[in-house]
Amino acid sequence: MAPARLAGHGSRLIAVRAMVSVGVYGEGGRGPGGPPTFETPSIPPQFSLPGAKLPEKYVDFEQQNARFPLADRVHLACKPLADWRGLRKALWGISFCSSLLWCYGGLYEINLDRRKLKTPGGKLFTVPNEALAIAVATEWDAQRDTLKFYTMHLSTLCNTALDNPTQRNKDQMITAALKFLETDTVCYRVDEPNALVELQKNEWDPVLHWMEKRYDVTIGSSSSILGPEIPNATKDTFRQHLTSYNFWSLTGLEYVITQLKSVVLSMGMIDRHLTVEQAVLLSRLEEEYQIGFWGNVEWAHDYDMYELRARTAAGALFVHLASESSTVKRKLMQD
Repeated sequence: MAPARLAGHGSRLIAVRAMVSVGVYGEGGRGPGGPPTFETPSIPPQFSLPGAKLPEKYVDFEQQNARFPLADRVHLACKPLADWRGLRKALWGISFCSSLLWCYGGLYEINLDRRKLKTPGGKLFTVPNEALAIAVATEWDAQRDTLKFYTMHLSTLCNTALDNPTQRNKDQMITAALKFLETDTVCYRVDEPNALVELQKNEWDPVLHWMEKRYDVTIGSSSSILGPEIPNATKDTFRQHLTSYNFWSLTGLEYVITQLKSVVLSMGMIDRHLTVEQAVLLSRLEEEYQIGFWGNVEWAHDYDMYELRARTAAGALFVHLASESSTVKRKLMQD
């Protein structure tokens, strides 16, 4: 259940609870999901008895609820006006967005205060499955006084997949991803200093060997500026593997690869051999070595690390959620 949200009505304030629900549209009307349901916050016990009169400091908009269609009906609650005084600026400034989740035709859409969300390109914002829709709705629910789009990585990836601004197909995306293999971070080694050479060997080699064993390929490493020679058989193996990804998953995978600058680390994380923290640390290995030698600048180095973790984690989550699928079947009722 999502956290409580606020919605404005005229010059008054209305408390709305958890407007995240699923309605499935199928042949002949709504499917087993039925109309959306909403949870109503409870009225204080002392005012819930039959005939009890609410004091003026409480606002009751239950009667106005009837003006909404049955499927969109939002049950409103009573709330002390004093509770909202500190939130008026947020409410009348950007206001909180309550995320509504619907499903029809196999696609899910996100509604903000019962308004349809659209992409920057003007398309209706729809996602292919419920898991990803809930994740995006949660991302919107986390917004407070202002909309911080730079923190909404899942929404950004969905917009990219829907609008496809570069107008690429799957083959072109796979080719772009595989180009990073030729300049992979873990394949480029240094000759000096010896401490860094040893660090790269100890930290990167186990991941590289796992990758070669996992996909039965040869990658190798080199200290040459030209990098290692990647066999065509290795590229063909990875191309065949990436072909099994759908367009949305490839969008997320390419995003992760561009963040880590490494196909090896990205695939290791997607295959759950590495955690997000481990993958980010390995991608920053040389930088971490320099920090250990020269010292850490908290406002710069720490921010970069946490921001990279957030983007990488969002990309990995997007890949898994975009690959998720589920099927609901009705049971035949027998007399």
